[in-house]
This record gives sequence, C-alpha cells and structure tokens, in this order.
Amino acid sequence: MARLGALLLLVAAMAAALLSALPAARGFYLPGSYPHKYNPGDLLSVKVNSLTSIDTEMPFSYYSLPFCVPPEGVKDSAENLGELLMGDRIENSPYRFKMYTNDSDVFLCRSAPLAADAFALLKKRIDEMYQVNLILDNLPAIRYTKKDDYLLRWTGYPVGVRVGVDYYVFNHLQFTVLVHKYEDPNVARVMGAADATDVIPAGGKDGGAGSSSGWMVVGFEVVPCSIKHNQEDVKSHKMYDRYPSKIKCDPSTVSMSIKENEPIVYTYEVSFVESDIKWPSRWDAYLKMEGAKVHWFSILNSLMVIAFLAGIVFVILLRTVRRDLTKYEELDSEAQAQMNEELSGWKLVVSDVFRAPSNPMLLCVMVGDGVQILGMAVVTILFAALGFMSPASRGTLITGMLFFYLVLGILAGYVGVRVWKTIKCGDHSGWVGVSWRVACFFPGIAFLILTTLNFLLWGSQSTGAIPFSLFVVLLLLWFCISVPLTLVGGFLGAKAPHIEYPVRTNQIPREIPPQKYPSWLLVLGAGTLPFGTLFIELFFIMSSIWMGRVYYVFGFLFIVLLLLVIVCAEVSLVLTYMHLCVEDWKWWWKSFFSSGSVAIYIFLYSINYLVFDLKSLSGPVSATLYIGYSLFMVIAIMLATGTVGFISSFCFVHYLFSSVKAD
Repeated sequence: MARLGALLLLVAAMAAALLSALPAARGFYLPGSYPHKYNPGDLLSVKVNSLTSIDTEMPFSYYSLPFCVPPEGVKDSAENLGELLMGDRIENSPYRFKMYTNDSDVFLCRSAPLAADAFALLKKRIDEMYQVNLILDNLPAIRYTKKDDYLLRWTGYPVGVRVGVDYYVFNHLQFTVLVHKYEDPNVARVMGAADATDVIPAGGKDGGAGSSSGWMVVGFEVVPCSIKHNQEDVKSHKMYDRYPSKIKCDPSTVSMSIKENEPIVYTYEVSFVESDIKWPSRWDAYLKMEGAKVHWFSILNSLMVIAFLAGIVFVILLRTVRRDLTKYEELDSEAQAQMNEELSGWKLVVSDVFRAPSNPMLLCVMVGDGVQILGMAVVTILFAALGFMSPASRGTLITGMLFFYLVLGILAGYVGVRVWKTIKCGDHSGWVGVSWRVACFFPGIAFLILTTLNFLLWGSQSTGAIPFSLFVVLLLLWFCISVPLTLVGGFLGAKAPHIEYPVRTNQIPREIPPQKYPSWLLVLGAGTLPFGTLFIELFFIMSSIWMGRVYYVFGFLFIVLLLLVIVCAEVSLVLTYMHLCVEDWKWWWKSFFSSGSVAIYIFLYSINYLVFDLKSLSGPVSATLYIGYSLFMVIAIMLATGTVGFISSFCFVHYLFSSVKAD
C-alpha cells in the first residue's frame, strides 16, 4: 500500500547503519544502480510515477488526468514487490530527449476538450496539491524554489495552482539535464571505443558519437510554467513538431487557465549542462536534510540526557541488588530464616517468582513475533547501510524487509516455543499450537488492518491499493514460506533444552500485599523514558513518511536504536525489581509492557503530528489511512520493545535468584 513501505521503514529503521555516515560510504551504491553511458544523440526516455500529495496521502495514476499519451501507448515498467507495496506505478511518457542535444519549443500534444468529469477531477487534484513525479535515468525530477534567502528542493512539480476562483495548469516544462563526462579508461578499453573527444557540441553533431568517454546523467531538474498557447495554431501539428512561436517560460506568472470543453496544449524544452557532479554523488541533492545542525544538536542533547539517566539507574540498581545479596549470603541458615520472617522484599517471593504467568501462550507468541520484527529491522538496515538497498534501487528496501521477515520466522518459532517450554518446566507439549500462533499473530493483525485500508484505497481508485493478484502472492508467501519456517523453528525450540529455574515454586501461590499505587499505572508511565530517546528523531522520520521527504541518514537511527534498546532493557529491569521488592511476583507481563508501553506514546505523538503538523490532510479517508498505518506501526514497535524488556527482565530475575540459597 502507498505508505506501507514508509511505515515498515519506521519499524525497521532502528538498526545499525552507522557505516552510512562514514566518508568512504558516501555515494556508494551497489546493486540495481550502475553508471549508464550515453553517446551524443542517444535517446533518453522520461518515465512517470504515480501522482502524490501530502494533502491526501493517496497516490493516483499519472494518466488519470488529461496528460499527453505516448504514441506507442502506455506501458508499465517492470516493478518489484516493494514498488507495488509502496504504491509506485512507473510508466512510460511522451517526453523524450537526445543526449547532449538542446531542444526548445517542442509541441507535445493538444488534449481533447475537457469533459465535465475530467474538468472537475483536474480541479480537485489541483486543490489537493497533487505533484507530478518524473524519472530520468532513475533520477526523480527535482524542482528548486526560493523562499526569502533559502533555496528549497522539491521532487516533482505541482499539477497546477489555484488563484482566486480560477485554476491554472502547468502545461510547459523546462527541463535541465546535468551530465558528466564518462572517464573510466578501463571501461572504455572493454567497450573497445576510440579516443575520447574533448568537446561535444550542444547540438550533438560533429562530436563523438563513438566517443569512449560518453556522458552520464547526474541531475534532472524541471521548471513548470503555465503558458496560454494558441490552440488553433497547433491543430495540424504532430507530436515533437516545433511550436509556431517562441515560448518564454516564466515560473513566476501563470496564464493557462482551464475551462470546461476547452483543450490543453502541452509543450516542453530541454537543455543539457555539463556538471562537476560525479556519478556516485548524484543522489546527494535528494539525500540532504534541511536543518542538519539542529538535527545533530538535538540527537546529541538526547544522547547526553538519556545516557546520564540510564547511568544513574544502572548504578543505583547495581549497588542495591549487590548490597541485598551480600547481606543475605553472609547469614547462616537460621539467620536467613529469621530474616525471612522479619524482612520484606524480593527475598520473600523466592518460591513464587517463577510461577507461570496468566495467558502464557499469548506471552510466548508476542515474544516470538517481537524477536522476528527486531531481527528483520537489524538485518535490513545493515544491508541498507552497506548500499545494497539505496534509494536508487526503488522497492529493494521493502522487498528486502519482507524477505528477511519471512526467513526470520524460524527464529520467531524457536524463541516462542523455547519460552513456552521453559514456562512449562521442560514440557514441550503444545509447541505446534505455539508455532502456529507465532506465525499468524502479527501477520494476521497486519493483514486485518491493511486489508481494511486497502478497501478504502480501492474505493478511491488509488494506485496505492494492492492489486488482488499481489494479495494472492502475499498470502502464498505467508503460508508457503513464513508458516513452514516458523514450524521448523518451533520444532528446534521443542528439541532444545529448556532454561532451568534456580529455585522451586510452591504449589500454593503467595498472597500479594495491597499496593499503595496501581502497579499498571507505573508500567504505563515507564514508557516515557524510552520515548524520550526517540521523540526528537521521530519528528524527522514522520516528516519523511508523510511529507514526502527522503530520509537516508541511518547513522542517527543507529544511535537511537542503541539508546532505545538499552533504556527499554533498564526500565523493564528496574520496574521488575521494584515490583519484586513489594512482594509482587507477577512480573512477566509487566516486564513486557513496561518497555512496550513506549508504543502508546508514539501513537499519541502520531495523533499530535496529525493535528498540528498535517493540518492540510483532508477528508475522513485520508485521516483513516493515517491512523490505520500509525496503529500498524505502533503494534510492531510494541512487540519489538516489549520483547527487549521481557528478555532483559527474565535474565535479571534468573541471575538474581540463582544467587540465593533457598530450600
């Protein structure tokens, strides 16, 4: 679905990508993106992607509006699974250039007179701020605008603009293609070309059609203009003919107003400019983030605050636990018995601390799914950091995430069943049921949410809707790969030895004394500290998802991941210790939700972002899509962070009571 990839990116973006910040890794892209050499006069074809808007978050096909159609007809480009999930629909376009050949006043087409429905739809798309997205040599068209003393970068250009009650369409495009000379002598020898030429004229003549150097596209810029053309002058013109008069593109003025039953004349011009930008650095213009200094200072400030708090928590906890253990171990058996009668605290729940929790199967299922989500995040972003999933290779990030999630089903089944076997003190009966539930719990929730949202997109005829055939493919991947691998992991978990408890559990549970405050209130409040490590970076990530900005600074996310995992582990550990100290031995679920409750604050932040930052988001369908995707996101985050808290608490409790002498 249109934002499924972006939301999965938020879930997955908590992983080690520090390498992307290293100087040696700049502009380093491996698969799916390699230099393409063009000789002067070679044909360059522009492709079109779905129309997008930050006002509705629903993509639509480019040819759903009255634009010019290629003479050979509309053809879909090969798309991978990730592109389809992202809502991309890449198609051919009538815009064609010849390498290093400047061309101006090119007539493209004269549309049919705008019928009432086409006229209304075009006005609606202009009101909804839809953008046209063009692609040349895998580079999106970029547009520059000035605001005060700042130069702003945008990908694509608006369909049109509204001035008062009139609507104007951008019907003339001024393209600038930045090219860099291809100078790899080794590749030139392999190609068997002749000596390189020093100068290639702008007209593409007399110059090096067989040059060994050639040219590479390193930039693609567009300036949209609204120009009132004379419709009668082009009645007999064919596509790519010269427009009868000179066209002057002035982006500061608009003149082509649209009217019902009147056609639109489309034209374009293109110029080639030699650039110093090298091919590996051609994506730098897209990957630069505004306010980088503020971004760095915000992250560093968060780092220092959280590291300071986490250090204090760790020191207090270490000293308290060690003091209690030392004091307890120095006593003989009679003194320990007397101490147990006189003192309260975690020592008194030694015979109940490993009592099976309520709904143990659900806990095992959620821990298994959390391990799978967290593992998918780590592996995916590690590959992305190494350049295997760059933005130049559209859809590979989502495809890779889906692949790793499916494969890591074996780890989810193993962890879920082994926790189940440990809770059952070595009895592995029921492991098949646990494995099945692990394989179906989170994917089932995701399928329910995304299917509901997909019906909304289908009803809106958006390209973000997953086609029925792709639904079938996803179901086959789920039941033919993920489920069997999860069952294999469950089988391995059933065969693996369970973790033995260091103390015995009494048959009769100990009564938990009345608490001064509700324990679940403390659990829910514990999520504020992990959220404190995340909320600053969360703004940049949310802007990337919903405002159409490229986010590729995974080094920041690596730092956030480390902080998040450490703080989730420590917060859960501290709350578990606090509950044990007040003789509350029901720590299993509380350890999970004490760190998993960060998802509640992320969801509240998402609502805040919707109200105050996405003010332009219009319509109940768009708001429903936003809330639905946010809900899917926070459920995945809850499972991943809750698993970190549970595993850390289990290890802590096991270590703590393995040091206690108890009969």
